[in-house]
Amino acid sequence: MSTDARVSAPRGTERPGGVERVTTTRPGRTDPTGGGFDLLLAQRLDGANAPEPLRWSAHAKERLVQRRIAITPEVHERLEGAVAKAAAKGSRESLVMVDDMAFVVSVKNRVVITAVDKAGMKDQVFSNIDSAVLS
Repeated sequence: MSTDARVSAPRGTERPGGVERVTTTRPGRTDPTGGGFDLLLAQRLDGANAPEPLRWSAHAKERLVQRRIAITPEVHERLEGAVAKAAAKGSRESLVMVDDMAFVVSVKNRVVITAVDKAGMKDQVFSNIDSAVLS
């Protein structure tokens, strides 16, 4: 006597061999995202469109103070734009020139590595860069 007691499952939930996929949750556990995978994916994709803010390394911060370099909102905005252009071209480490200042930036990590003023640029060699942006 053969009885086939298969449970009717929504299309796509049945595995090969006729075994139904069963999803369980542990008691007391909730989804940490509050909306499941779809919500998490949408949030990550939305975040991927907005670049991370530009950060400053400890070395760059020291150089700003030491060399009395003032970063105005306009200079910061131009630096952000230059880093975005370098990223669009596939640059990894870039020299960014803004007025009479130079910045070495890790484009991939969005970190300003060092800052040089006009006086410091005399006889200066910038190494380990793969691009330059004049902004």
